[in-house]
Amino acid sequence: MAFESLTDKLQNVFKNLRSKGRLTEEDVKVALKEVKMALLEADVNFKVVKQFVKSVEARAIGQDVMNGLNPGQMVIKIVNEEMTALMGSETTEIELQPGKAMTVIMMCGLQGAGKTTTTAKLAGKFKLKGKKPLLVACDVYRPAAIEQLQINGEKQQVEVFSMGSGHKPVNIAKAAIEHANKNGHNIVILDTAGRLHIDTDMMAELQEIKENVTVHQTILVVDAMTGQDAVNVAKEFDEKVSVDGVILSKMDGDTRGGAALSIKAVTGKPILYVGMGEKLSDLEQFYPDRMAGRILGMGDVLSLIDKVSANIDIDADKEKEMAAKMKKGKFDFEDYLESMKQMRNMGGLSSILSMMPGMGAKMGDIESMIDEKQLARMEAIVLSMTPEERRNPKLLNPSRKHRIAKGAGVDISVVNRFIKQFEQSQKMMKQLPGMMGGRGGRKGKFRLPF
Repeated sequence: MAFESLTDKLQNVFKNLRSKGRLTEEDVKVALKEVKMALLEADVNFKVVKQFVKSVEARAIGQDVMNGLNPGQMVIKIVNEEMTALMGSETTEIELQPGKAMTVIMMCGLQGAGKTTTTAKLAGKFKLKGKKPLLVACDVYRPAAIEQLQINGEKQQVEVFSMGSGHKPVNIAKAAIEHANKNGHNIVILDTAGRLHIDTDMMAELQEIKENVTVHQTILVVDAMTGQDAVNVAKEFDEKVSVDGVILSKMDGDTRGGAALSIKAVTGKPILYVGMGEKLSDLEQFYPDRMAGRILGMGDVLSLIDKVSANIDIDADKEKEMAAKMKKGKFDFEDYLESMKQMRNMGGLSSILSMMPGMGAKMGDIESMIDEKQLARMEAIVLSMTPEERRNPKLLNPSRKHRIAKGAGVDISVVNRFIKQFEQSQKMMKQLPGMMGGRGGRKGKFRLPF
């Protein structure tokens, strides 16, 4: 995951600071030297790191901090505030035209940055906000680019305008806007062609579109995994075609995170969204303060709440029904499948845990403890059951268990162990009111069957 190595290193620095009752000027300088090295190793721009450390040091070496009741904690607070400021302080939205006026957004970026997928993700975000977006296939060079946009548009239930590969992108853009006006679309998103590197032809094409079509927002998609190169790309694009904002893709990959900490400081352009996965729903609003919290190992509970709200759609009656079933210990395998589905929609157990305070530095250990293959095997076992067996586990006699094991491709002992753990969990759920302070309950530990 992004920032994992940086978070680990910063956590060690802060641990040393917190362990000291009093801080000297030398303590702060030694700690900031380690912070500087950690940021450079995370591929943060050198000039940005230099200015960042200078700003923190100027605030940290003062009487209020040195003589404070908890100087270590105060230094960490300063680092958090300066890191938030580095990434933009405030959350920036894509600026839409007022009222019912149509907004035209031009997406640009290098080939391989995930621009077409990000374009579809963005259209989905607007659709959820009640807008009527139109995706426009202006990439007439890359094989299958048009088809990719059409497939993703269909998944997002967003119309895609295409004229094939035999037309100039500027003419496609003009025709698309005319089509949007006639059909009530209030947002038009142009998916332009990328190149393997920045060249004159690509820039000329983008400039031609902007000269012939009123583009309200030019959004650049950059691959976070390219590190410092992403900052250089953003700088060049801005100089040539004037960028309004940046979307960082592939932030869920094995990236050091330097781009997120450098782009705003170097280019002056805000990061609007970050791509956190391959699914079309995996596009998160960029909150500088929340990202700083993640990097410093403070968690991101607000984003976790947002993710839960967006992905778990349980009406009040269903919620009461689920609570009643758990209270009676009647949580069945159908409920288990539903809970697994919800957890997967939120990016999996690792993604959820990574947003919890204090988990950042431990994520490597936690991820090694979470056996995703084992979770998949358990789900396969449940899927190999009939609907009746899922709703009534008491039907699971030896012959049925053998059939389920064969269907899931596991040994019968795995099925038996899983069912036994599930039954134990049901009993624990029945005792839950007692554990939470109700009468007649016994002390114990609540254990999920995974």
